[in-house]
Amino acid sequence: MTDFLTPQQLADRTAAALGAAVSAGRDLGLSVADARVLHDVFSVVVHLAPAPVVVRIPVVLPSYADPDFQARRQRTELAVTRWLHDNGCPVIPPSPLVPQEPVVRDGFSMTFWQYVEEDRGREPDYVANAESTADLHAALRAYPGELEFLAAAEPRFVTDGLAALDGLPGLVSAADLDRARREWEVLEPLVSSRAAFEEAFPGVDLQPIHGDSPPANIFPGVNGDLYADFELVTLGPVEWDLAALGPEHHGAYDRGARRHGARPLNEDALNFVNAVGMLRAVSCFALAPQLPVLPEYLQPAVEHWRTLPFAGGVTR
Repeated sequence: MTDFLTPQQLADRTAAALGAAVSAGRDLGLSVADARVLHDVFSVVVHLAPAPVVVRIPVVLPSYADPDFQARRQRTELAVTRWLHDNGCPVIPPSPLVPQEPVVRDGFSMTFWQYVEEDRGREPDYVANAESTADLHAALRAYPGELEFLAAAEPRFVTDGLAALDGLPGLVSAADLDRARREWEVLEPLVSSRAAFEEAFPGVDLQPIHGDSPPANIFPGVNGDLYADFELVTLGPVEWDLAALGPEHHGAYDRGARRHGARPLNEDALNFVNAVGMLRAVSCFALAPQLPVLPEYLQPAVEHWRTLPFAGGVTR
């Protein structure tokens, strides 16, 4: 049985991440006198005030995501966002005040970003953000770097997470876990193989995509919206970025796609990415020992998943 972190242990983790960010920032020549935590869930996000620099430090991670693993993914994120910024796409860019590389300090792998003041008086408009996602996809199509196929699906995370839930009784019911494992047998080959995906979904092209629901990751800056949080940037179908959203959001995206002469969303591919997303949600219960509040937020997704067709209607 795995122990869940106590409130004191969670606070200690946050303090350790904050301390590592401050130490690393000072070593890079930044003036840091009033560092403060802006956000603390899966990552601790720190403003190294008065320097206009924000540090993101992932802290809730699967067992295989050691600092070297994280740094490889972070280098890709930094490269993509730097390229988008240089080509005029509105993103939160890497900080120009430090080398644009991940920094490993005290067991944490962290990245440094330009500080942007948030417009806190503006509520997010997810429908408008879904339409804007088509603009991001249009910009990303020209990205010249290499990206892994559907790395954002993290097949190892799902496989390991479903296995780990055997040792965490009470988080996911036996019936739900059985269904998840049977669905994964159907879906995993399509997630792990570009050739298998392309055979299953002819006509669904692949391109660089954000990887982590850009409609929910558009930052309301005081001078305008900025795309943010490209941690899971990957090669995949555009449908991946619209997973778990409703028809109104899909229609908004299609309007944006038409402006760029791009294809509309494919219903079969949407069903596939939604099904994979549901299994990622089930697998996330395995992270609950690191983030005990997580099951409370995941439960509605599991209840919705029970109403959906098996494996999103995908067959072998």
